[in-house]
Amino acid sequence: MNTRFTFCMIKPDAFKNDCVSEILCEILKAGFKVRGIKITMLTKAKAEQFYDIHRGKDFFDKLTTYMSSGPVMAMVLEKPEAVEALRKLVGKTNPEEADEGTIRRRFGVNTTQNAVHASDSYENAEHEWGFFFSKREIY
Repeated sequence: MNTRFTFCMIKPDAFKNDCVSEILCEILKAGFKVRGIKITMLTKAKAEQFYDIHRGKDFFDKLTTYMSSGPVMAMVLEKPEAVEALRKLVGKTNPEEADEGTIRRRFGVNTTQNAVHASDSYENAEHEWGFFFSKREIY
C-alpha cells in the first residue's frame, strides 16, 4: 500500500460558510500536493453509497442528508505518511475536542458539520478516491 496518498473531502458546511479557500490553503501550507481535485454534488443515493460502512448506525440518515445538501470538494492528496498527516491536520471528528489550530477546530460546527472528511486508513483512502475519480483524473 502506498502511504504517500490520501483522500480528503471538503464538506457542504465549508461551502455554506465560505471557508473552502482557507481550508485548501491550510492543506497546501501543510505540505500536501493535490493530485486530483473536483467540486461536485452528491445525491442522497450517492452519499448513502459513499458512507455505506455506516449504514444502520443512528447517524447515517442525518449524515447522508447533510452530505447531499450542497457541494463537496473531493481531493487526492500526496505527502509522506499522508493519512496520519492529514488526520493530524484536520483534528478530531468533534470540533470541540479537536486541538487548537486544526481545521475542524477552526471551521467545524459539530460532529456532522465538521468542514472536512479525511480517510482513516490507506485502504479506505484508495476506496474513497476511487468513488470520485478515475485513474486518468489523478496526477
